[in-house]
Amino acid sequence: MNRVKSWYYGALLCGPLVAAPAVANLDGQQRAQAAGRALISEPAPRLLLETIDGQAIDLGALYGKKAVYLKFWATWCVPCRQQMPYFQHVYATAGSDLAVIAIDVGFNDSVDAIRAYRKKLKITMPIVFDDGRLGAAFHVRVTPTHIVIGRDGRIRYVGHLADAQLDAALLAARSSVSAEARTSSRDVRNPAADPDPPAIGIGDPLPKRSLRTIDGRRFDFERGKAPQKLTALVFLSPWCESYLATTRPEVSANCRNMRAQFTALDNDPHVRWLAIASGLWANAEDLEDYRKQYQVTIPLTLDASGEVFRAFRVNDVPTVLIAGADGRILRRLEGNAAQDPTALQKAIGAATAAD
Repeated sequence: MNRVKSWYYGALLCGPLVAAPAVANLDGQQRAQAAGRALISEPAPRLLLETIDGQAIDLGALYGKKAVYLKFWATWCVPCRQQMPYFQHVYATAGSDLAVIAIDVGFNDSVDAIRAYRKKLKITMPIVFDDGRLGAAFHVRVTPTHIVIGRDGRIRYVGHLADAQLDAALLAARSSVSAEARTSSRDVRNPAADPDPPAIGIGDPLPKRSLRTIDGRRFDFERGKAPQKLTALVFLSPWCESYLATTRPEVSANCRNMRAQFTALDNDPHVRWLAIASGLWANAEDLEDYRKQYQVTIPLTLDASGEVFRAFRVNDVPTVLIAGADGRILRRLEGNAAQDPTALQKAIGAATAAD
């Protein structure tokens, strides 16, 4: 393992390096461990997974038999790519006492992109495409995030770096456990295994809830709170324009174009705005920096757990939902729609006419 680790870091130093979204890897480690601290020593979720090749994986059935190593990653994530040789080696040498599973976070990604990535990097471990529930269950806030689950079914390690701590966690996770520990793990029911409620889509009313903006104010979704006004919800990521300019230039351009559009329309008296930022690689401080850098004036809120993104089944940014004065969703704009500089204006006009 030490020889592999030395080779791995040598490959990093020799290869092209690009900084992670606005932060160094050390900051990523701190974010991952802070988010996962409450999970350490807790029973891991007993979830059913399906790989992009249709293979079923029952995590609960593995507990008590094998240690489990989950890596949450994305095809656009530079440190994920840098760590992939190490990850592939762990899978190739895992043996019968360790299950290794790659989980794409499903954020601005696709199964087609994953297949192309897998072929190019020659990776062979099972890959799952997350709909957001796995990331929520394991408190994923950065990519990559490494989750190590012991043979007793309890979470032993959460981190971002492929380093000595991860090595030690993988070694410790394989140690044998008592029958009592295995039984207690099996009996745990985790709420994360429950399916999400139906998606909120076109024609559905906005949920009866409110969100707190980074200014400490409340934004109410509930209809009737703002009569005679449309509601425009802008789903974004504060690092989309900068970081993805290298790894996903088209998405970066879409984010920039949509920001220009909602900025130009933010004074429309017939629309109330809310920008909802993904909590992946973002906290309140990052969101404040985004507001200052781009002079964003509409209210901003951070969806740290991804709950709001999941409720509306938003997996890509930018996405904009427009609801009428009665609170029912009338329009949805996604991705390439932002390439039309008048797309948002047209959607608001159409929603106003239909309302």
